[in-house]
Parts: sequence; structure tokens; C-alpha cells
Amino acid sequence: MKSFMPLKMRVGLGQFNEITDEILTFIKQMGADDFLMNTPKLPGTTQWKYEDLANLKDKADKADLRLMALENVPISFYDKIMLGLDGREDQLQNMIRTVRNMGRANIPILGYHWMPSGVWRTPNLQSKIRSAKLRGGAKSTRFNQADHDNDPPTHGRKYTHDEMWKNYCWYLERILPVAEESNVRLALHPDDPPTANMLGGVARICSSFDDFKRNMSAFDSPNHGLNFCMGCWSEMGGNKSVLDSIEYFQSRKKIIYIHFRDVIGTADNFHETFIDCGQVNTFEVVSLLYRLGFNGFMITDHVPAIIGDTEWGHRGRAHCVGFMQALIQTVEKLKP
Repeated sequence: MKSFMPLKMRVGLGQFNEITDEILTFIKQMGADDFLMNTPKLPGTTQWKYEDLANLKDKADKADLRLMALENVPISFYDKIMLGLDGREDQLQNMIRTVRNMGRANIPILGYHWMPSGVWRTPNLQSKIRSAKLRGGAKSTRFNQADHDNDPPTHGRKYTHDEMWKNYCWYLERILPVAEESNVRLALHPDDPPTANMLGGVARICSSFDDFKRNMSAFDSPNHGLNFCMGCWSEMGGNKSVLDSIEYFQSRKKIIYIHFRDVIGTADNFHETFIDCGQVNTFEVVSLLYRLGFNGFMITDHVPAIIGDTEWGHRGRAHCVGFMQALIQTVEKLKP
């Protein structure tokens, strides 16, 4: 079983919602020891039970891999919490059980977001349409705010920024102490996309540097930090946004792990792309992380759909993994 002792900056794999022998073998063949699962397919409809979590951890251990994080419970686990609706107390108790069960199963990180309507793309993410064409006919997702200005509310009415912030505080005040007691770290993902506009009538409270500065300051704990999605930060302001935010948050040890992806464009109009042709200087990113002593893991996130790929994108992920590994090795060689 792999150790959870402090390690150096390294490449991991994600975003799998199940563990198969093929996926575990692929992770090992890519030279990674760490992986995370995104909204894993588990039996619970309101919470994750210890037995199911322990089974995931056991499979990872037997494959000599580290299951480092579970990213995103189903939105239905805490939608009433995010929106401040009746029933949020019941959802809170289920989330408390989930966090405690993760700690008991020795799964150290829970990634979370504050998007009751989920991730948005154009036409929409649920359609599974990859509408941007990249080199050689590869496809990726895109977003254009203008196409969504007249979308109806996703939850019956508009929810203001103040409401969403108040609900966020209500939750963190109650769940963060549980995470601390359970030795689980909470890693906050940006709104995706991080537009300042409402989407589906719901305000976004994790869409800017100031948002995250407030979120981390209001709930400052070694058990609370960032799932640093480089693509989202790139959408917020390109290369400068990414570097400035890493400098600020990693100097305060607030970056728990990283989604290593990139885009072309801004939060209101962008498309995702291959990691080697985005708008971020990835060498500068890895160099800065190295200088600041980042010892977490970076994962492949969204990758373009390329010819002959599997549903979980093993070819696209292999390209990104090799690119990331080369960056880390180069920085380590140049900066002893």
C-alpha cells in the first residue's frame, strides 16, 4: 500500500467514476501512483457509506495505488444546502456521515464545488456535444455566455450572490469542523465557467481571485484549500491570472491538488484545448509550483476527444500525462 507521507510534486490520474482492472492498469502504466475519482458510482442515494468507500480504498491498495481524493458528491446530496431550502438539515447530517466515513476509510481529500446547476457548456454539458474542433479533427467543449443569457432559471427562481454566500457560510461553519475531526481535507473547485453572470438564474460565488480570497480567509484551516483548476483560472485572466493566484494561494499552502488543463478565450467565451497549445505558459506554472514547494499531485482533467479513444479518454489522458511528467522532470533538472 502506498504511503500518504509528504511527497514531491507529481502527476496523478482522474476523473474516473468507477474502478476497473483496465483503469487501474492504465494508471500504473502511465507511471502514476495517485488517482482520484469524480462522483464515483456508489450505491448511496443520500450519502456514501463506509463499506462502499472502504471497498474503493481496498481496490486501490491492492493495485499499489493511492486513492487520494473523491471529487464531488452527487449534487442531489447537498443541493438544498447550496440553495438554502427546506431539507438542508437532513442533507447536512448525511454529508457529515459521508465525511466521517471518508476519514474512517482513509481517503484524505473531498473535492467540492458550489454549483447547484453543475458545469455549463454550450450547447450544454449534459448533451455530451463536443462542439469545438481542434487540430486533426479532435473535439473539445466550448462556452459562450451570449448563448445562455435567456436561459430559464434551473431552480424555479433567481438566487442572488448574497443568498449563495450566506448558504455557503452556513455549510462551511458546520462541515469544516467535521472534516478537521475526520482528517479529511476539503478542496474547493472554481465555478465552471467562472463567469460573473448568473447561469440558470444562480449567482456564482467562486469565480474570481477576490471570491477565493474571501472563501479561504473566512474558513481558514489546514483542512480547507483549493482544487486549483488551471483551466478555470486561465478563463479568469489567462497566464497572469494563473501565475498570480498560484503565487498567492500556494505561498499560504492553500493548493491541495491541481487540474492541469487549459483553454483559449475568457470565462464568457472559450473553448478547451490540448494542454500544449493553450494560453498558459505551463513551464512557468510548474517552475513556480516547484519554487513554492508544492508537494501535491496534478491530474489530467478534461481532455479533447481524439480518434480511437475510450469513453474515459485514455489516449487524451496519456498525451497530457506525458506532457506534465516532462515539465516536472525538466524543472527538477534546471532547479536543483
